[in-house]
Amino acid sequence: MFARVNSLGVSGIGGYGVTVEVDISNGLPAFDIVGLPDAAVKESRQRVHAAVKNNGFRFPVSRMTVNLAPADKKKAGTVYDLPMLVGILAAMGEIKKPSADCAFLGELSLTGELRPVTGALPMAIAARREGIRTLFVPAENASEAAFAEGVSVYPVDTVARLLKHLKGEEELSPAEPPRPEDSRIGLPDFADVKGQESVKRAMEIAAAGGHNILLVGPPGAGKSMMAKRLPGILPDMSRQEMIEATEIHSVAGLTSRRRPIVATRPFCSPHHTISMAGLAGGGTIPRPGQLSIAHLGVLFLDELPEFRSDVLEVMRQPLEDGEVTVSRAAGTVTFPSRFMLVCAMNPCKCGWYGHPSGRCHCSPQEVRRYQSRISGPLLDRIDLIVEVPALEYEELKNRAPAEPSGEIKKRVDAARAVQRDRFGDDSTITNARMSVREMRGCCALDEESDKLMKDAFDALGLSARSYDRILRVARTIADLAGCELIAPEHVAEAIQYRSFELETNG
Repeated sequence: MFARVNSLGVSGIGGYGVTVEVDISNGLPAFDIVGLPDAAVKESRQRVHAAVKNNGFRFPVSRMTVNLAPADKKKAGTVYDLPMLVGILAAMGEIKKPSADCAFLGELSLTGELRPVTGALPMAIAARREGIRTLFVPAENASEAAFAEGVSVYPVDTVARLLKHLKGEEELSPAEPPRPEDSRIGLPDFADVKGQESVKRAMEIAAAGGHNILLVGPPGAGKSMMAKRLPGILPDMSRQEMIEATEIHSVAGLTSRRRPIVATRPFCSPHHTISMAGLAGGGTIPRPGQLSIAHLGVLFLDELPEFRSDVLEVMRQPLEDGEVTVSRAAGTVTFPSRFMLVCAMNPCKCGWYGHPSGRCHCSPQEVRRYQSRISGPLLDRIDLIVEVPALEYEELKNRAPAEPSGEIKKRVDAARAVQRDRFGDDSTITNARMSVREMRGCCALDEESDKLMKDAFDALGLSARSYDRILRVARTIADLAGCELIAPEHVAEAIQYRSFELETNG
């Protein structure tokens, strides 16, 4: 007796088709699973066995072999429980063999209830690509999987209800794709931030061009407060961006029935004790880290010098390429990681270096040692370095509301619209991601602007990368001003954001 059932798997953040083949033959009782299963897949034997018996069927006392094809690809997780059970019942003749355009996935409880799995959206997208028209998934994953569109997704809560549907006794209703809700509700607002107008201006520029930014200032100046309000002024996500972000979050196990899709730009703020694998991704079977979970959003590193230096250096390549590659014995996986890097730090260990009150008692050597925890190459990849001064009493007692995030976002959206028109359908959608070739056409300087750049290059000892980043920032400032050409004042402002000096290790 033989049956074939379609299922799916996940590799990296992409899904692929899996065929579950069940063969029941005469011989000593056995239940073997082949096709490079991991421990979780092998343990499914007990879950499937109990679920079959607890739903009123006699488990075959025969030799049973389950093959997960393609057999040369590592299979992981509990996603194959349901297709194994369906295949066994079909091979036994208890139910009709499923059609070729139908697929199953889900984890079983011992009583036959369906539990959610990770990677539902990538697998649903793969199902559509594989020609699958009907997909049965755990009820908690149904809304997420339905967002793929092009495939009918049926939510299953128990094996008993699934079998009634397959027998035509009780129809299941297909899940509706989720509708993204207003992503701005509940987000922190810049109207709460008193003073710091120059810093807000820098945050607006960073949001408009997708630039990396470093905030340097004493404790309580508002660095973290402003960083947390950055998502509120970023452009709304397109549907394609929602799919990209949700795929990553789904594989990482961060989606749920209440939050099936990522409709708001991610904001990740890992603690400074995070490991290299936690930041870049890793594991026996590679999973995305914070660099990828922040894809299309913001990665905020508070207390930057407190992070281990080897952890910080992991970011250098992803900041340039927009992706991170993780190599393990199980294989090599590339995760997307195009994010805005926002960092905050104190100028010294006590935090009060340079404050007029004279509270800082750190020696020049201690200040240098603290600031040098950030390497020169990493600092070179940050577009804007902004000093955040301590607030004066008059600013704190001022009750007048500041400019709300909604007004800032309008200007950011306008600048982003200019960039979309400029780059067309190209994958580059922000000035921060301009290639050198694109910069030649978009960042031409007149004679006065060129002289400003030359003087800054010589005076500040800039690298070629810093030069390019200043041009990109100047292009964004010009876009915010509605200017087609970069003017000297745009270049001067961009240079200003590179003139703050830190003692670093080159």
